[in-house]
Amino acid sequence: MSKIRVVVIEDHDLTRVGIRTALLQKQEIEVVGEAANATEGLKLLKNLQPDIAIIDIGLPDKDGIELTREVKSVANGQESATKVLILTLRDRKEEVLAAFAAGADSYCMKDIKFDNLLEAIRVTYNGNAWIDPAIARIVLQQAQQNPPKQEIVSMVTDNFAAQNSDRAENEEMIDPYTLTERELEVLQLIVEGCSNAVIAKKLYITVGTVKTHVRNILNKLCADDRTQAAVRALRSGLAS
Repeated sequence: MSKIRVVVIEDHDLTRVGIRTALLQKQEIEVVGEAANATEGLKLLKNLQPDIAIIDIGLPDKDGIELTREVKSVANGQESATKVLILTLRDRKEEVLAAFAAGADSYCMKDIKFDNLLEAIRVTYNGNAWIDPAIARIVLQQAQQNPPKQEIVSMVTDNFAAQNSDRAENEEMIDPYTLTERELEVLQLIVEGCSNAVIAKKLYITVGTVKTHVRNILNKLCADDRTQAAVRALRSGLAS
C-alpha cells in the first residue's frame, strides 16, 4: 500500500515540527519535506510533487492563498496533482472563500485535534473536501445568501454530498424533536465552531456533560463527526 506523501509549509517552527512529528507516527503517511516560507515551499512542491500540501495562510513572504493559487496553476498543460489542505488560525469569511476560490481542497483550524487532522488528510487524499464546522457554516451560508458566488462554494458542498450520498436523502427529514432542547443548544454552538470547553463555559455545564451531548447528537443525526453534524444541521434547518 502506497503512503500518503505530505509536505508541510508552516513558518512557526514549533507548529511545523509538531505536525511533522505527529504525522511520522503513522505508517500510512510519509512527510517528504517541510518549509518555513512560500518561496522554499513552492520549490519543494515542484520538485517533490507530494499528494498533500499542508499550507499555513500566514506565511512571511507570501500568503498561503496566493501560494495555493500558484500550486494549482496549470503547468505544461497539466494541473498540479497536489491537493492543498489549508491550516490556519483564521476563520474570516473573506479568507475562507478566497482560499477555496484559489483551489484549496480542505480547510482546517490550527486547534484541530490530531485524529481529525489525520482524517482531514485521508479525506483530502481521496479527493473530497474536509472543513471545520465553523468553516462549513460560512461556506453554506454563502451559498444560500449570495447565489452569484455559487461557483466558489459548489466544490465544497458537492464534496460533502459525495461523501454522504447514502444519507443525503434523509438530511432534510431530520425531526427536530429527536433532539432535546439542550442538545439543540449544543448543536448550534458546534455549528458556530465552538470547542467542548467553550460550549461548557457558555452553557455553564461540565466538559464531560458536553461530550455526552455531542455523542448523543452524532448518534441522532447519524453523523460520523462534528463536521458532518454541523453540515447536516445547517441543511436541515436545525441550526443557523
